[in-house]
Amino acid sequence: MKIAYFDCFSGISGDMILGALIDLGLEVEDLESEMQKLNLPGIKLKAETTSRNGIRGVKFDVSVTERHPHRTFTNILDILDKSDLQNKIKIKSEKVFRYVAEAEAKIHQKDINHIHLHEVAGIDSIVDIVGSVYGISKLGIEEVYSSRVQVGTGFINCQHGTIPVPSPATMEILEGIPTYSRGIEAEMATPTGVAILKAFAKSYGTMPDMTVSRIGYGAGSRDLEIPNLLRICLGEAATEKYLSDEVLLLETNIDNMNPELLGYTSELLLSQGVLDFYMTPISMKKNRPGTMMSIIIEPERLDEVLSTVFSEVSTLGMRIQRIGRKKLHREIVSVETSYGDIGIKVGRLGGDIKSIHPEYEDCKKAASEKGVPIAVVFEEAKAAARKMLDSKIQT
Repeated sequence: MKIAYFDCFSGISGDMILGALIDLGLEVEDLESEMQKLNLPGIKLKAETTSRNGIRGVKFDVSVTERHPHRTFTNILDILDKSDLQNKIKIKSEKVFRYVAEAEAKIHQKDINHIHLHEVAGIDSIVDIVGSVYGISKLGIEEVYSSRVQVGTGFINCQHGTIPVPSPATMEILEGIPTYSRGIEAEMATPTGVAILKAFAKSYGTMPDMTVSRIGYGAGSRDLEIPNLLRICLGEAATEKYLSDEVLLLETNIDNMNPELLGYTSELLLSQGVLDFYMTPISMKKNRPGTMMSIIIEPERLDEVLSTVFSEVSTLGMRIQRIGRKKLHREIVSVETSYGDIGIKVGRLGGDIKSIHPEYEDCKKAASEKGVPIAVVFEEAKAAARKMLDSKIQT
């Protein structure tokens, strides 16, 4: 499978995406021909090799004659609908524009169909979005992954006056995307770039296991203290026997709290869906006995879990680590036993079954209702699952 990794160490914008795609092999002539299908006047494209902090990249520009466009989301949809673009390009482009329109509508408290898309209404921005969608398709990229996005800081001027960086629209679109800033005073992530990324990226973090075949650099307009480039790595996804993801490990040390209350916190967090929770006895400073609380969560649950911990636990801070996981492919099946239906969690590695584990709560309920030891229910359910799974393999 051909995949691409967007390395947003200097942010992201629409023109940077297209510059990187051109550097990867997208032909400007093909792109220009495709953009003519929008039936918009005066589109001229230019791609030039340039350098940022000594690193070669491609600077992409769109030359247009129109001034101060005032297009609504409905106008944009009309342009796409009347264009001669492939249907899949229209659908994906609409998704990108919708992210921007929803952000602008929320900020200005207006109906999405009537909001003026100042940031992406111009022909140049339309080309950036539709061109990027086309370029990703043209290069045969099947999946996109991304790093965290550097967003910059400071203030910029726009039609609404002076606004903070990231802009309110960018900030809305960034919801759910990991970001960071190194204090560089510049707009490093634009609404257009972030919306394109959000429409394609499957996950954000470290580079996935892949064999890189080409690397493209798209140059931003300004010279910064770091290379103002978007790096896209193109290659084949590694054959992966395991499922992979990233989780957060939260830890804190506690020596001034009633242990009975920690038990309540454990039950509360587990009921909220944390992936795992455990406590480890430790010896703290001044030889005081203490407890290290460890919580494993999905990254998007961070704020919710921190709120619970700081409300229920005496700690004043949490250590946070981002860690990778390798997992067996999992499925849940149900088997019939003499004690009722029992859910079974099955773990597979490739086509091989590596783990068969009856669901504890099902076994507990059956054992209580039938008046038998839970181990008896557990073993019968496991044997029934093995028989059922073996019969499926044979057929």
